[in-house]
Amino acid sequence: MIMSSMIQIMKNEIVCALGCTEPSAVALAVAKARETLEEDVDRIELYVSPNVLKNALNVGIPKTTLHGIDVAAALGCIAGNSAYGLEVLQDVTENDILLAKEMIAKEQIKILRKDCDEKLYIQAKCFHKENFAEAVIQKLHTNISSVCRNDEVIYLNAEAPDHAAVNGIYDLTVREIFDFISDVDVRELSFLKEVIDTNLRIANEGLHNTYGMGVGKHLLGNKRVSHKPDFQTFLVAHTSAAADARMAGCTLPVMATSGSGNQGLTASIPVITACEYLSCPEEMMYRALALSELITIHVKEYIGKLSALCGCAIAASVGTACGLTYLFGGSYNNIVYAVKNMVADISGLICDGAKAGCALKIATSVSGAIQCALLAVDGVEVPGTDGIVCPDVEQTIHNLGNLGNKGMISTDHVILNMMLENRQKGDLQ
Repeated sequence: MIMSSMIQIMKNEIVCALGCTEPSAVALAVAKARETLEEDVDRIELYVSPNVLKNALNVGIPKTTLHGIDVAAALGCIAGNSAYGLEVLQDVTENDILLAKEMIAKEQIKILRKDCDEKLYIQAKCFHKENFAEAVIQKLHTNISSVCRNDEVIYLNAEAPDHAAVNGIYDLTVREIFDFISDVDVRELSFLKEVIDTNLRIANEGLHNTYGMGVGKHLLGNKRVSHKPDFQTFLVAHTSAAADARMAGCTLPVMATSGSGNQGLTASIPVITACEYLSCPEEMMYRALALSELITIHVKEYIGKLSALCGCAIAASVGTACGLTYLFGGSYNNIVYAVKNMVADISGLICDGAKAGCALKIATSVSGAIQCALLAVDGVEVPGTDGIVCPDVEQTIHNLGNLGNKGMISTDHVILNMMLENRQKGDLQ
């Protein structure tokens, strides 16, 4: 695969997002429907796929202290601007939040589960008396596939988005990725500066202020073991702090990877902070970061945009393990060992929605990535006969994807039903 293709893949899959991508996509669909209606909205009907519902149910909404898919829908209606894409809520004010609370209290928003084959599906309908407007997002978080007002079709995307763009199928291999990051002129990777600056900014925000569970802040500030953070604590704390802030609705954007902000944080921050801790040359940081991002994208080729598996733990931490292995002086073979070690280690971590506890999963997966990278550079690899690990690294990644897409279909439904039941109990308390 030519170098320009690799760079374009990263530019396709690494994008700026404000808040969690699923509620942002919900707000985007509602905003587009409201703009099309061009009248005051009396009520909203929202039909979403189970995976969207799972990831939008309990997460913090940017610029507020509120959580949940109903808040995202209300703010998308009141203050959303579809021209901003996934930063649709960037203009929200305190008065908008009050109006959103009022809309929710009046039960003007109806949220329904849409059982469909499409994992990413959002249908937003805004009503004013007998008139309504509808916007549908599917396959990609920003792909508005149709817009209508009453019976008039305003916009219809007759052609589905490019298969590779939707499913992340770029026919990458670990070998091609390693050769690319080894040979590319580092100046071609300068666009990754935005990833470094943006994701470090929210990490520092999470470390210096109180968000969610404060996992990163507590880990970095805990003096019970040492007054100076060790390498592992330094990396884990920065990454989980960024997730603390993002899941709590911090107003700072993140650079998401393969449709997930937390994946973007997990694929980048450990590598960036490792370079800081180890005083690595800047060129090495850019190559390691590109390796981590591309391996994450490659693993997501098989798992898919949304899954029963935790994308941060399963995909991004595999990328991080490879990036760290490179920083530790690892060769291609060591990178392969790191992938296999990680698949053997963390392949069972589930996704039970976006929420404060994601910071814990990220802390665990980054710790695992450090451990597996250190083993890999010492030539330690999981045997190719262990579990779902194979002698061939590409088949190992393929097996991981099959686990998420075929082996855990019923798991996804069970998880969502538990979450909805817990939500109902919480509403009654």
